[in-house]
Formats: sequence, structure tokens, C-alpha cells
Amino acid sequence: MARVCDICGKGPQFGNRISHAHNVTKRRWEVNLQTVRAKVGGGNRRLRVCTNCIKSNRVVKA
Repeated sequence: MARVCDICGKGPQFGNRISHAHNVTKRRWEVNLQTVRAKVGGGNRRLRVCTNCIKSNRVVKA
């Protein structure tokens, strides 16, 4: 399952890990996803939502 927020669609960011000797390898910053029971369309659903959406009240918890 992809690490993507169900509300805003935010996914992982990609970049480079750079050592002291300037060796460059790929790395990724994962999204802080939480499983939340939310009210969707009159019913309750389990969503994977980023903490930014939870803090900004874009999700109504059930």
C-alpha cells in the first residue's frame, strides 16, 4: 500500500543522503501517516491521514 494521505494526497519526498566524504545515495522522507476513524458520507471509515490534515481539522473524527 502506498504511503499517501487519503485527504491531501501528500506522499514521500525524495532526496540524497550525503556523507561527510560527500558520498551520495538515495533516501526518502516518509509522510507521518496515522490511521484514523473518520466520518465520510454519513458513515465511518478508516483512513490513513497525515498529521498535517489532522491538525488543520480537515478530518472529522468519528
